[in-house]
Amino acid sequence: MHKLITVNLFIYLIFCNSLYADVKIKGDFNSFGDTYIIGKGNIYITKKYIEGVKPEEYLKLAKTFDVTETAVKNFLKILKKKQVPPENLDSTFRQIATRHKKLLSRLKQFNLFVDPEIKELRKKAEQAINNGDYDKADIYFKEAAKRLLVCANHLIKEANNCKLSAAETKVENGDLELIRINYKAATKLFKEAVELVPDGHELKKSEYQQKWGDAARTAGLYIESQTALEKCLAIRRKFIPKDDHVIPEILNRLGGLYNDTGEYVKAEIMFKEALKIQEIIFDKNHSELGATLNNLAGLYLYQKKYAQAESLFKRSLEITKKNFNNNHLNFSACYNNLALLYEKQGKYTEAERLYKKALEILKINFGENHPHFAASLNNLALTYKAQGKYLEAEFQFKKSLKILQKIFGDNHPNIAHLLRSLASLYKLKGNYSEAESFFYKALKISIITFGNNHQYVSSILNDLGRLYMSQGRNTEAESFYMKALEIKEKKFGKDHPILRTILANLAELYKTQGKYTEAEPLYKRIIKINEKAYGKKHLSVATALNDLAILYYLKKRFDEVESLLKKALEIRKIELGKNHTEVATVLFNLVKLYEAQGKYAEAEYFCKRSLKIFTNAFGKNHPNTRTTFNTLLDLYKFQGKYEEATFLSMDHY
Repeated sequence: MHKLITVNLFIYLIFCNSLYADVKIKGDFNSFGDTYIIGKGNIYITKKYIEGVKPEEYLKLAKTFDVTETAVKNFLKILKKKQVPPENLDSTFRQIATRHKKLLSRLKQFNLFVDPEIKELRKKAEQAINNGDYDKADIYFKEAAKRLLVCANHLIKEANNCKLSAAETKVENGDLELIRINYKAATKLFKEAVELVPDGHELKKSEYQQKWGDAARTAGLYIESQTALEKCLAIRRKFIPKDDHVIPEILNRLGGLYNDTGEYVKAEIMFKEALKIQEIIFDKNHSELGATLNNLAGLYLYQKKYAQAESLFKRSLEITKKNFNNNHLNFSACYNNLALLYEKQGKYTEAERLYKKALEILKINFGENHPHFAASLNNLALTYKAQGKYLEAEFQFKKSLKILQKIFGDNHPNIAHLLRSLASLYKLKGNYSEAESFFYKALKISIITFGNNHQYVSSILNDLGRLYMSQGRNTEAESFYMKALEIKEKKFGKDHPILRTILANLAELYKTQGKYTEAEPLYKRIIKINEKAYGKKHLSVATALNDLAILYYLKKRFDEVESLLKKALEIRKIELGKNHTEVATVLFNLVKLYEAQGKYAEAEYFCKRSLKIFTNAFGKNHPNTRTTFNTLLDLYKFQGKYEEATFLSMDHY
């Protein structure tokens, strides 16, 4: 048995004698004349075929490796050129064949491309492979890859341009929907536009996010609006200098949204930051500065910081006068906000005049079927309501409601707000069934819009509690108050000033039931909350002092009553002016205290002051005016001043 050199090659190689003349094969082998057998009878090196390889051998190799005969010839040329030792023939041939097939596979990758340069490079690479020049084929492939990258980048750029164009079209359609007052449809289009904007175009994305946020806010989609505007602000803070004018623009929008949703601390932060930037980059009479002043003043107005609000409103109005004609929308905003301030201060005649001016400007700019016009009607209605002009108030509320329902449908949060206003009006008129129905409609809309645990839902639950309390349905009233309180305590904590209204109503409920022990700690808690939040001289503190004084009056703790009422009176005179209706309310409470103590002279003095304020503010037929008038008549009678009583009646009527 002969020992064989083991080289596991499943091909037949036939070389001329000169090819391996100098090759020294190490190891045992079999010799059959002029033929050397290497491996298991798989390689034949012979001296008989001096001119080359038999044709049938090419075919066998081609089938074995799934390549062409031409490829096999090229493989052999390489082996010959590199003078590969016989013991390495198998592995080397396999390596060459494998590389060849990989290169062919790479060729297929370029079959789908129509770029002329890529097609030409593919052709050259194929020719190089066929010639066995694999290094050159590699070079062509690398050049083709570079060209592919150029083409890919071009395609990406084209695709991005297409996306940007599609996004712009969405925005244009969204703007059309805004003109049609289809705010939800516009919101959807602006959101889709944002999603189309490709990476690398962040500022364009922020531009569309602002539109998305504005439309969503108007549509009452506050969570969606907040998402859009906060993302917009984040992008602009990252890519735009902090003193650029577009930063205050989005800060104002976010501040307005936070104000809408009751996030007053966040709103103030936004407005103040916007104002700080604008005071640096603009002159003192720039219109954008005026708009921010107006926004911040509106926030202070809600917080009952009337002196600060009035100062900012008037400064904003002066800026508006220097920049715009008399029918510009900015005038409408200024008049509306100043009117609201005057209404809170009891200056109803001036408030009504300004609301009507605002309405005229809105009508000129938008017509009557616009949400801004409806909102201004609502404000005018509230002024009528405050004056006891219930028929006028109801007419304006319903007119506003009809406009908004036409624009938004029946489930918009602005609809809920108007339904609350109408329900409150019906409650004042004693139409409890209608009031309850409207409150529940508002509650349903608010739960759909905000969810069960939103503070606006809590506010309507509180409204229902007050309605039931006025009907003597005390168990139901307490239940609704407690639900309302629980929602706000979970959201804001137990010491937040937003709790004071519910706490005051709950305390009032206990007071009317004679549960003075339960009521007193609630009133004291309100005072503590307000003093901590606003200081001891704030109007909310005065209200709480007045309420606690009434409780002590019922408990006949008269010395404490007088002290509390005088503190409340002093605060209100300072903050509101001596002729405000809230000042008149405290004066009247002092009247009742002195009357109970038999101090009729003191009671008469304060009653005259109170009556004068109520008459000037509300007129002679308002409930507050009539009650005060009748009290003064009684005081005259208690003192035997019948002649004064007669003259008072003749003068008043």
